[in-house]
This record gives sequence, structure tokens and C-alpha cells, in this order.
Amino acid sequence: MQGPSRSDVAGLLGQLVARELPSASGLKAWDSFLRAHATLMRRLEVDLAQATGLALADFDVLAQLARAGGELRMTDLAARALISRSGMTRRVARLVEDGLVRRANADADARGVVVALTEAGVARLIETAPVHLRAVSELFVARLDDQELAALENALHKVTVDCTFG
Repeated sequence: MQGPSRSDVAGLLGQLVARELPSASGLKAWDSFLRAHATLMRRLEVDLAQATGLALADFDVLAQLARAGGELRMTDLAARALISRSGMTRRVARLVEDGLVRRANADADARGVVVALTEAGVARLIETAPVHLRAVSELFVARLDDQELAALENALHKVTVDCTFG
């Protein structure tokens, strides 16, 4: 038995889209958002790794710790970095091996784990931040005017879902 033709499948998808997303502009905006996010993240990842040898996700962990004053509970770090707790545990283990962060038990709750920047982690952040920030400026900020940046921030704030990545 032969499957449906390409035009049948395209037509079926078109009907589903029309029923669930009647606004063509909504679908175009969604597609643009996904493409922008994917291409920007891929480019930022490759550029940072090539220039510094540091993965973008590792940079994000170091930056989140710095923004919080140098340390965070593991659960808070995972929420801020937008990755799962198990993914964060593996990433932190690698960063500990590299000497960029240290783990300690939380004072108030011996079951909790605190992750803190080491001096080497701060030095690595100082070395890599300018590279990353220049790329963010070049690939994103410089291409939009202040009004577009404000509108984009406002629009994305409206659709940001408050959830944790368990």
C-alpha cells in the first residue's frame, strides 16, 4: 500500500494549520522566532567555542553564577540557565573537573547543593564574556533600533512561560 502523496500531506498540514492557527501572521511570526533563535544560538555557540574553547552552555552557567554574586543553589542555577536539574548536575560536574566552579552543601539545608565560581571560573568568565557580548551585539542588538528592542522585549515577556526544567 502506498502512502499519501506529497500534495495530500501538504494539504492536510495546511488544513490543520488553518484550523489551529487561523492568523497567517501568527504562524509567520512563530516561524521567524524559531529560525532566529536557532540560527543565533548556533552561531553564538560556534563562535564562542572557536574563539575561546568554552561551550556556550558553560559560559551561561558561569555568567548566571556571576549575576547572582558568585554562587547559587543548584536548583536555582538550573532554573536560571533553563536546563534540567540532571543536565545541570552533569554540566557542573564537568566545570568542577575543570576547576571553574566548586560544589558545597548549603548551610541551611545539608541536602541542598550550592555551586560557586572559583577564581579560575571568574578568570575564564572575564576572558570569554567580551567575545560573547561582541557577538550578541553584532548579531542581534546592532541590527535592531531601540524601539524594536523594546517592542521585542515586551512581546517576548508576554509569552515567556514560567516553568522549571525538571
